[in-house]
Amino acid sequence: MELCVALDLPSAEENLALAESLKSYDVWMKVGFRTYIRDGKNFIEALKKINPDFKIFLDLKLYDIPNTMADAAEEIAKLGVHMFNIHASAGSVAMKTVMDRLSGYEDRPLVLAVTALTSFDEEHFKAVYEKSIDEKAEQFAKMSYENGLDGVVCSTFESRAIKNATSDSFLTLCPGIRPFGEDAGDQQRVATLELAAKEGVDYPVVGRPIYKESDPRSKVEEILKVMSGV
Repeated sequence: MELCVALDLPSAEENLALAESLKSYDVWMKVGFRTYIRDGKNFIEALKKINPDFKIFLDLKLYDIPNTMADAAEEIAKLGVHMFNIHASAGSVAMKTVMDRLSGYEDRPLVLAVTALTSFDEEHFKAVYEKSIDEKAEQFAKMSYENGLDGVVCSTFESRAIKNATSDSFLTLCPGIRPFGEDAGDQQRVATLELAAKEGVDYPVVGRPIYKESDPRSKVEEILKVMSGV
């Protein structure tokens, strides 16, 4: 597993201060919707200056017509980030169009597809997709795998079944990780690090349990220590 830290604080200055405090660790930095819309590509460059070895996950969840998604994916590749995501519900044509467009990049970013947002509970997910989370997440994962994506964003609870349905090397990135049983907040399907390891999660994403701590660095050290032993 490789830890992914969510930079979801209210300002660029706070996010960069958090990154600065973690610059000696081998972790991923997740740049989400609000942060990127507010701070743009200059924020990506600022992260690289703090630590050129930071791996950056741009979490924008692209969802549009296939050609527009491919155009956006190409611009993301030019930013020099290491991973980004699209919505699986954009469909197989969109997935293939995105991957075809990126095929000319020698060192393209990893591309993941969002299956079911971890804020969904079973009732509300079914109201939108008319299937259970488990069933639809596996269907979306198979579609992503068949169209050449590198993995999916899912909850810890779907990770093992998705790998069984695709490949052990098919990546799973899982938000909603509460390392030591912290409050779930607005997430419905949360999990501990131990469960994430058991379910084969490749990238556990941790946000609030880190950045709401008075000493985020110590929290990351605790998390990495647990991860090294599971």
